[in-house]
Amino acid sequence: MPQEQPKAPASRAGRNLPAALAVGLGLGLSLIAILLFVPKVFIGVAGVGVGVAMWEVTKRLREADVLVPRIPLLVGGQAVFWLGWPWGASGVLGAFAATALTCMVWRLFDHGLSTAPRNFLRDTAIAIFTLSWIPLLAAFSTLLLLEPDGNLRVLTFMILVVCSDVGGYVAGVLFGRHPMVPAISPKKSWEGFCGSLVFSVIGGLLTVTLLLEANSMIGVVLGVGLVVVATLGDLIESQIKRELGIKDMGTLLPGHGGIMDRLDSMLPSAFVSWLVLSALI
Repeated sequence: MPQEQPKAPASRAGRNLPAALAVGLGLGLSLIAILLFVPKVFIGVAGVGVGVAMWEVTKRLREADVLVPRIPLLVGGQAVFWLGWPWGASGVLGAFAATALTCMVWRLFDHGLSTAPRNFLRDTAIAIFTLSWIPLLAAFSTLLLLEPDGNLRVLTFMILVVCSDVGGYVAGVLFGRHPMVPAISPKKSWEGFCGSLVFSVIGGLLTVTLLLEANSMIGVVLGVGLVVVATLGDLIESQIKRELGIKDMGTLLPGHGGIMDRLDSMLPSAFVSWLVLSALI
């Protein structure tokens, strides 16, 4: 009989930990190099990530018989993300409104003029939700990059999200006893949330002081805010995957799942980082 192949070691989170660490480290170092030396390239890299994430989500939705208009979402999602570069928030808002309207009309007539669409309200609502969830929130990373010292601002928010992830994982594995929202994400604990807060606040103090040369208390505000929205972003995706009956949105990143499985906490964090840093610095 053929010998059974040894399985890759998995963490308590159910992931291949060595693969996850290798992929995460490689992505992190690459993005740091881009932001420090060729910051505008970050827009292109993030745009590709948004496109792949939109493909993953729309594919999963259509597999569940949610017939979101895929072509308008993919094309319009890129417009929402990219038009922030030349035209700022006005470009993002205009592209979002145009894409939302296009999705409504596309879904209304995608079965022809003689057949009424089925589940029109559900499918268009989910399409606009997807448009808001991925490219609209991602566009704030572009707006953040275009601010003074924007590359350092983007680097700051990304470091804090990593601090939140690492702190939550370490504290959750070592001390996790009390589930936070067991009906949505059984492995997420209050101890892990506290670990995220500690790591992220420390990271916020250091990055805002050393990288942005701003008041350290802004780092505390940003650190706490990002832990809250990063956790909520993770829970939102967990509930969506639960309703779709899947574990991951994709398989592109070993140990992580798909691109969307890495962006779930980054997306709302980009918006909150833009809001806090634009208002306070």
